[in-house]
Amino acid sequence: MSNFILTLKLDTEKYQEDILTKRLEISRNIYNSCLGELYKTYNHMKDSKDYQRIVKLSKGKKRNKKFKELNEKYGLTEYSIHKYVKPIQKHFKKNIDSFTAQKIATRCFNAFLKLMFHQANEVYFKRFGEMNSVEGKSNKTGIRFKDNKLLWNKLEIPVIIKKNDEYAHMALINRVKYCRIVRKFIRGKYKFYIQLVLDGVLPTKINKKTGEIKNSINKGDVGIDIGTQTIAISSQYDVKLLELAPEVKIIEKEKRKLLRKLDRQRRSNNPNNYNKDGTIRKGIKLKWNISNRYIKTKNELREIQRKQSAIRKQSHEKLANYILSLGNRVLVEKMNYKGLQIKAKETTINEETGKYNRKKRFGKSLANKAPSMFLTILDNKLKWHGEELLKIDTYKVKASQYNHIEDKYIEKKLSDRWNDFLEFKIQRDLYSAFIIQNVIGKNLDKIDREKMINTFDNFKKLHDKEIERIRNSKVKLISSMGL
Repeated sequence: MSNFILTLKLDTEKYQEDILTKRLEISRNIYNSCLGELYKTYNHMKDSKDYQRIVKLSKGKKRNKKFKELNEKYGLTEYSIHKYVKPIQKHFKKNIDSFTAQKIATRCFNAFLKLMFHQANEVYFKRFGEMNSVEGKSNKTGIRFKDNKLLWNKLEIPVIIKKNDEYAHMALINRVKYCRIVRKFIRGKYKFYIQLVLDGVLPTKINKKTGEIKNSINKGDVGIDIGTQTIAISSQYDVKLLELAPEVKIIEKEKRKLLRKLDRQRRSNNPNNYNKDGTIRKGIKLKWNISNRYIKTKNELREIQRKQSAIRKQSHEKLANYILSLGNRVLVEKMNYKGLQIKAKETTINEETGKYNRKKRFGKSLANKAPSMFLTILDNKLKWHGEELLKIDTYKVKASQYNHIEDKYIEKKLSDRWNDFLEFKIQRDLYSAFIIQNVIGKNLDKIDREKMINTFDNFKKLHDKEIERIRNSKVKLISSMGL
């Protein structure tokens, strides 16, 4: 059964905000207590002879079964952590109900599973003020939404639902599965929201002026070639070469200025914590003095980061809606963004200049543009329409090397941004998107060359139109576009 989330602002008074803040801090302590218990149990299990024996077994179903049995023996299960949190919840029963405490324990356990499955190197304890959300298990007890109010342990807070908000009123027709309280730091102040997880399908948004359905999905194949900063799109209706979240760049400049200001203020407030060469002193526990101006600058930076995140998400949402308007069968290459973030291990020298090459890769670009986040948003939107984002076999298709006219693979340097044909040139990323658009097969590992030949004239026409648009635009272009 599908579900969706509706976020509504809470009409809080000062005393209610204080109570919610207190409960979030209690939730943080419960989370950290659960995490400490999991670490203690896990380390104890790792020291056992049983664990050492199972680790040496070859990977497979038998090994996984042994690990599962060992986890149950030592109490590394969700049920065990629920049992552990029960007496803690009784101590805080005036503020935290049993269902909410269980969800906090489950949240902690799910995070710890990533460490156990070697998907994460460490699970961090939450510092003061870092717990910004808490949720219930159902809408029957604990955190509840009833009669347009948030109800939680004798706390009643009205929920703001505007009369002209048709989307919210349509959404609330559906059954509320459970609720989540979220705290956001906006313009120097904390604001509280309730997120309702509703059972059903998203309400259809309609344009009041035209009466047309907003963000409708079209039929057809769409190929996407996504990089760290750009995206190339190919379909039968349109061809585009765009920068991901172009609005984010403006905020980055302000962010850098505030980071430098914070560093200056920190050094000014704590001169004894630094060595003569400017590095932080090591070997002793340092006490850091924080001034009111430092806190003000930190809040400014926090607001800038919030805006950056909001603008990026909004930009990704718009782009995803545009892609859905082009077709319902959307194909993209499999990308390992985590690998692109990691610095190069080997030290290499540039043959032309004789200087050492930088080890930095694409971490900053990925953080600013968030291509992985965009693909997640696109996939979620497709799922609401009964479709999904199709990921082709990158190594077998080799979209950046294939030439459909000669029907062969031609290796190219990363700096080569154009494909040279006999009488014309095609931008490399757009051509890759066109190839991806025409990938077929059960495992998405074959190129439909015949279809490419039949649709190439239409693609080239749209390609030339897009290249002309880009060249005539006054916007500063990313160098990887090759224009």
